[in-house]
Amino acid sequence: MHTRIIVAGKPALGFVRDGVEEYLKRLTRFGGCEWVVVKAGGPEEVSARLLDKSTGCFRVALDERGESLTTRRFADRIAALERRGDVKTLAFLIGASDGHTAELRDQCDWLLSLSALTLQHEMAALLLMEQLYRVASLRAGSPYHRD
Repeated sequence: MHTRIIVAGKPALGFVRDGVEEYLKRLTRFGGCEWVVVKAGGPEEVSARLLDKSTGCFRVALDERGESLTTRRFADRIAALERRGDVKTLAFLIGASDGHTAELRDQCDWLLSLSALTLQHEMAALLLMEQLYRVASLRAGSPYHRD
């Protein structure tokens, strides 16, 4: 199963850019991860772009209204999607500062919350990248994750 992260706008924060690059590099050991940037803008335009770039994918919107999971449960959920066989690409959608529209949320297969806290969208992208790396290393038997 292929993983695609689709984000609104390139990260402006240098440490986020560096972190994303680091985790993209680390994830190559486990099959890699695609990072796709869409043009930033208002919620309607961004949501339309995110939906367009995720056509045919199993869509996961990062949203404060979403399901909150432990890392192990997140890993289990990804493994279950992989076992289904019909999910070829798992697309994580990260909107801009105004969040997602109701229409985008309705068209997604899963709403996922990374925290009960409100996160700046660039920080959410970095946290997602770390968790994807953590899940990949956990599934590979690496000692990176500790319960």
